[in-house]
Amino acid sequence: MAEKSAVDRSTFDKVILPVYSPAKFIPVKGKGSRVWDQQGKEYVDFAGGIAVTALGHCHPALVKALHEQGETLWHVSNVFTNEPALRLAQKLIDATFADRVFFANSGAEANEAAFKLARYYASHRHSPYKSKIIAFHNGFHGRTLFTVSVGGQPKYSDGFGPKPADIVHVPFNDLDAVKAVIDDHTCAIVVEPVQGEGGVTPATQAFLQGLRELCDKHQALLVLDEVQSGMGRSGKLFSYMHYGVTPDILTTAKALGGGFPVSAMLATEDVASVMEPGKHGTTYGGNPLACAVAEAALDIINTPEVLAGIDERREKFISALEGINQKYHIFKEFRGQGLLIGAELSDGFKNRAGEFHAAAAEFGLMMLIAGPNVMRFAPSLVIDFADIEEGMGRFEKAVDKVVGG
Repeated sequence: MAEKSAVDRSTFDKVILPVYSPAKFIPVKGKGSRVWDQQGKEYVDFAGGIAVTALGHCHPALVKALHEQGETLWHVSNVFTNEPALRLAQKLIDATFADRVFFANSGAEANEAAFKLARYYASHRHSPYKSKIIAFHNGFHGRTLFTVSVGGQPKYSDGFGPKPADIVHVPFNDLDAVKAVIDDHTCAIVVEPVQGEGGVTPATQAFLQGLRELCDKHQALLVLDEVQSGMGRSGKLFSYMHYGVTPDILTTAKALGGGFPVSAMLATEDVASVMEPGKHGTTYGGNPLACAVAEAALDIINTPEVLAGIDERREKFISALEGINQKYHIFKEFRGQGLLIGAELSDGFKNRAGEFHAAAAEFGLMMLIAGPNVMRFAPSLVIDFADIEEGMGRFEKAVDKVVGG
């Protein structure tokens, strides 16, 4: 076996396409909510791989599922079906509104499938001119040309040539703005129940309820992007369950595989029934490895014990953040759902989220930002209370350094 060549952070700058600006350290090992870098320095993980490692690093049940499937069957393509995919699909259907599932590899791919399905359904059932998609400013749905165009952040979509047409963006949580643009040419409204990248902002009850009613009135589909808010992150299996609003299509990824790349698009029988073999597909989607791990993750996350513990952990985070805020007065608002928490910086610290983020790493804390003004926390859903306490202690040291500096 070939020897592993020595690599460090400087290697990144030579060999990787310059679309990322990663931290100066390289994580090499993780266990639970602790991570160690090349030098052996330990970090508490409040980032969760951007809401992905929902059961922490190397959870024994996921390791076992991966190992067992890895010795059995890796890949057969969708020329054949496989048992892990069928089991996972049935469990997702049993736990949600959905009747049909399509598996892919990433949130962007699940959203791409959802937007294509919404357009195809409208064309098939109503009219080829019923193609308008209504989406929201600061929304984020992925990086393919279609999904990045539906996303409401032009900085991610500008410069790549002509964008897919017939996509309209309006302000989030503004029902009147939606009413002003929706018409009988609208095929879908696409929305995150909690805007993640856009600042960890939840939809209001009236807004999401109103979107459902507008979709029904105009024979449009309600598409919920739960790539970040789903799989227990909100305190329920999916965020829509807090609102009593049922979508026509839902997408999930990130935490679905607990760290293994997998995603799913869920749909009702009525919507799914317009599709036929060859209309959409993916080589790797629904492969046995990914689905075996995702099934193990779902079996753990979708339990009363884990879901009930999420709000309890949220309270610990909010309480610690409030304590820090009483001392340093750096936050104006805490928001989000469950263990997707956004702490918005006060006006005196505007545009300085990056500084707090960098300082946190210095003190052994991995966390996230959501734009230049929001600190984002998306830890493991089963993070130990001791790890929350330790991590928030490290965050306070980082805050003290930035404020004092």
